[in-house]
Order: sequence, then C-alpha cells, then structure tokens
Amino acid sequence: MSADIRVPQGWAVITLGKLADLERGKFSARPRNDPRYFGGPFPFIQTGDVRNGHGVIRSYSQTLNEHGLRVSKLFPARTLFMTIAANVGDMGTADFACACPDSLVALRPHFGVNQDWLQYALAAKKKQLESIATQNAQANLNLEKLVPFPLVVPGHIEQSAIAGALKDADEYIWALEALIAKKRDIKQGLMQEIFTGRTRLPGFSDPWKELLVSDLLEFKNGLNKASQFFGHGTPIVNFMDVMRSPVITAARVTGLVSLSREEIGRFAARRGDMFFTRTSESVEEIGTAGVLVDDIPNAVFSGFVLRGRPIAPVNTTFLAYQFQLPSVRKQVIATASYTTRALTNGGSLGRVRVLVPSTDEQAAVVAVLADVDAELAALERRLDSAQAVKIGMMQELLTGRTRLPLEAAS
Repeated sequence: MSADIRVPQGWAVITLGKLADLERGKFSARPRNDPRYFGGPFPFIQTGDVRNGHGVIRSYSQTLNEHGLRVSKLFPARTLFMTIAANVGDMGTADFACACPDSLVALRPHFGVNQDWLQYALAAKKKQLESIATQNAQANLNLEKLVPFPLVVPGHIEQSAIAGALKDADEYIWALEALIAKKRDIKQGLMQEIFTGRTRLPGFSDPWKELLVSDLLEFKNGLNKASQFFGHGTPIVNFMDVMRSPVITAARVTGLVSLSREEIGRFAARRGDMFFTRTSESVEEIGTAGVLVDDIPNAVFSGFVLRGRPIAPVNTTFLAYQFQLPSVRKQVIATASYTTRALTNGGSLGRVRVLVPSTDEQAAVVAVLADVDAELAALERRLDSAQAVKIGMMQELLTGRTRLPLEAAS
C-alpha cells in the first residue's frame, strides 16, 4: 500500500479484491463476429455501452442467442461493470441481465460495501487506473493489477451517505440532459415544419423558391499551413467551430495562425460568411454548416472547411439552419466522394437544392430558431455547472476532506 495515501479518521485503506469479487467477461467463440452466435434475446454489452451510459447502462449494442450464451456468461441485473481495454476505467451499472466480452470486468461488492459508493470511488480513480494499464496497441488493465488496487474506504453508513449525495447530483444532471434532448427534438420538429412549408409564420404567405446552393454562394477552399504556424497570430475558423453550432460567434473562434497580409486577404472570414466542414473520417460530419455572425478583425478559415460567400440576397444563418434538415443532409451525403476519408467540395455542395422564402421571412425564421438556441445554450450552461459541482463533490466526499453527517444516510 502507498504510504502517501491520506486516510481520514475512521476510514481504512482496503484493496479492491477485498471489497468485491471481480470477474472478466467472456466470449470464447472464434471468429468473434460469427453470426451464428448473435441475434437472440440476451443483451451483450460492449465498452461503448458502458462509456456512453454516464454511469447507468441503459442500452446494448448486440444480443446473443442460446449458442452465443454457451460461449459467454450472463451476469444478473444490477451488476457493476468496468472497461479494462482501450478506454480504461469507465464505470456503469446495468439495470438488466447481460453478457459481455473480456474487455469488461464485472464487480460484485461484498457484504457491507455500498455498490453505488464503489462505483463513484472507482470512477474518481480513472486517471490512476489508466496509469497502471499496460500500453500496447491499446491500453489493457488485467485483474492482477485491479485486485490489489487500494481505495480509501469509509464505513458502510458513510458510504451510503456519500453515494446518496452524489446520486442526487447525478439525477439533477440526468434531468438536465433529458430536458436538453427534448428541447433539441422540439427544435428539429419545428425546423421540419417551417422549412417544409407545413407551418408558416404569421404574416407570410408568398411561395418559397427552390434554388441551387450555387445560385446563392460562391465557394473557396481554406488555407493549409505547417504546424509551427499555429497557436499565435490571427484568428482562424476551424473544423470544430463549424461542427459545434450553426452560429459561429467571435467567442467560439479561439484558434490562431501566423500569416502574411496577402494570405489574410486571400482567406478572409467575414461576418455573414458561411462555412462547411470539408473532410472527415465520418460521412456524417461533412457538409455541416455554420455562419460567422460577428466581425473578427483579420480572421481566416482552415483548409478543413469551405467558405461560402453570398452572391445573391440570402440570410446565411437561415441557410445554415436548413443544412441541418435530414432532406438536405441526404443530398450532401449523396454528393460526397470517398478516398481514405469522406470529402465534399464547392461543386458538390453547390448542387444541393434548398427552399428559400423572401428575405423578411428568412429573418423571421432565424429569430424564432435563435430563441430556441438561446434556451438550449442556457440549459447547456446549467449542465456544465452541475457537472463541475459534481466533480467538486466527488473530490471532497470521496477523499474525506468533507464529511457528511451520518444522519444523511437512509
């Protein structure tokens, strides 16, 4: 045991193997993707199901049939799982009985160990678990290193109190995430109604025109520079600035690049310019659109994006919102090309057809959607704050720096 572990009064340093039974998942079929083993009624969770569940495993990637279950093992509902390959130290409890491969470890806490506390305690040690993993083609953490892993452990009543406080924080976070997801669905439905013309805003009745994007925008490729030119200089609109939102504000543009005056002129990014992601490993990420809505002196744009500058009267924010529609995304993907990566270009994007109303109606639509986006942004700030508070709570409660009154335990 490490001599520098701080042990609060009444707590003890105990190894993980003395707190829980640990068992690696199992799937001994060869080849692993043999379809004869899959497609039955038994959930078969993967590392991604644990990683994406944020502590609660709600879904599963695959299922096993009776043949698959014979070469695997079914763990009961409420089993705690940890990822031990590639992404090490992600934790999640499954509410359903499930099997898993050997990239996961199942933990069954011993009598007197609160499972929720154990999950939080191990989640707080993710960096340390990653540091003791074997680094080959991918990180791997075996039972020989997990069993003697030390934790600072309070008594059972205090474990329950800590787990209860952190669970309250999690439930608030989950409620915010659910509300954000609901608001996003509402926004998508509203966009579908407006952009298809099924719902018109009050005061507008003129028909919309179908136009090619090439009738509205002139495209230009961005700049490419060696790595030593980045990190200082003039602001640059990058791939992730466009991916994050259809509205690109000055605050979002944090990248810098050192350029000549001639280069700044050639690759200028101005307020009202529209930008599109040009290349990605995933076809779902190309042709995403964003509009620069602020003036940024000397701003330029990256070679991973395309600039679309208006050549006809069009509200580019309206157009960027329209590029989020499934019908438009389908056109973008259909015109993409593929080498080692998915690619699009100005010619391909120019062939996309969009529906365009009068400039006044475009502005009215943007105002409605901007209000929805403002609500979403406020909720996302609340979520960021709640997550930061939870991290602080974990650092205080799981180390014993802050002690809860035992009466808080139920």
